[in-house]
Amino acid sequence: MQKIFNVTGVCVPTKHYMVDISRQLSQIQELVKQGAYFTINRARQYGKTTTLHALTKLLLDDYLVISLDFQALDTAKFADGHIFSISFAQYFLHRILRQNTEITEELHDTLSLLNTEVSEDRKDFSLFELFQHMVRICQMSPKPVVLMIDEVDSAADNQVFLDFLAQLRNYYLERDTLGTPTFHSVILAGVCDIKNMKRKLRPDEAHKTNSPWNIATRFKVEMSFSKNDIAGMLRAYKADQHTGMNPDDMAGLIFDYTSGYPYLVSALCKLIDEDVSQLERFRTKSPWTKDGFFEAERILLSENNTLFDSLIGKLNDYPELNTLLENLLFTGSAISYNGDEPAFDIASMFGFIRNNQGTVEISNRIFETRLYNLYLSGAKLQRMDIYTASQKDKSQFVADEHQIVADNKTILEAVV
Repeated sequence: MQKIFNVTGVCVPTKHYMVDISRQLSQIQELVKQGAYFTINRARQYGKTTTLHALTKLLLDDYLVISLDFQALDTAKFADGHIFSISFAQYFLHRILRQNTEITEELHDTLSLLNTEVSEDRKDFSLFELFQHMVRICQMSPKPVVLMIDEVDSAADNQVFLDFLAQLRNYYLERDTLGTPTFHSVILAGVCDIKNMKRKLRPDEAHKTNSPWNIATRFKVEMSFSKNDIAGMLRAYKADQHTGMNPDDMAGLIFDYTSGYPYLVSALCKLIDEDVSQLERFRTKSPWTKDGFFEAERILLSENNTLFDSLIGKLNDYPELNTLLENLLFTGSAISYNGDEPAFDIASMFGFIRNNQGTVEISNRIFETRLYNLYLSGAKLQRMDIYTASQKDKSQFVADEHQIVADNKTILEAVV
């Protein structure tokens, strides 16, 4: 089977051209060895699910791994503690049996007890009973138990999920104070960190800093791709396709425009490979050049995709985010990063901005150009002098009808 660049779902090494993520996996594996409870919170399509999938395979020899995805539980499953506990137990049992082949007789009997209670749908079965069973499962397991939950954002609107986290916290503390057998490590993955979920559910100030996930170890693993990471993937592609490209040069160009955002890296590569290569002017020359790259960037910026749709949706959901980005793009003033300000926290969480030595920057040039296009084409801005000025002086920072080549300073000098 010929490999392709993938931008949807889990990336599989035998099917897709991928960046080598062994560095990230090694660092996360070390956190698991330490028995850490932590959250992998990164922006949409940042490789979280692919990382968890690979991590599961890596850990199976030494751990009993239960990997869940909360998207598998519909909204009704979070209605109350009883319904959630029954649904979670059913899902938990299904995954533990499917993902692990080494089930001892003692563990099998313990799982059967939980299955019996779930099948009977006892009305008094709630979070307390669920965790009592999970404690026994951890006690009977021949290996330390690791719990992974992907897409925890799916539960962000439900108080029962915070109650679930509170139980995890309680047993985490009892693990060290009372020796209670419980999960060796817990990994939650999603866009939101638990602090932001808490803010959404309980907006009053008193609860913002009272999170049930305050036991979590800080997650500092760099999940964006470096230039060398991208070059390694392109070398594998070149070896298969005999393109004659210079992987280091192309990787540098891709990194300059994406800052290593995983989806954007794969999307540009996929466009060059599958779309740009089919254009008439690239029939006799390689698309893996600057010319081919800029054509792929033009296509990417003009299309609708799940990432851009999600980003634009966040601008509608969070007016303070919209205001921050407009100020950042059009005032020309340096803005100091303030992690205590909710707008900065939200913008960073969703991947719009980054903290560059204390100064706020748009995360990458692709996002920057997309946002400029959005704001400058909006009906409101078309009635403003800034839009007229930007169109009048367009030739200063647009090399041709498709490609924006200037940086912020050039554009702002032209229109501010």
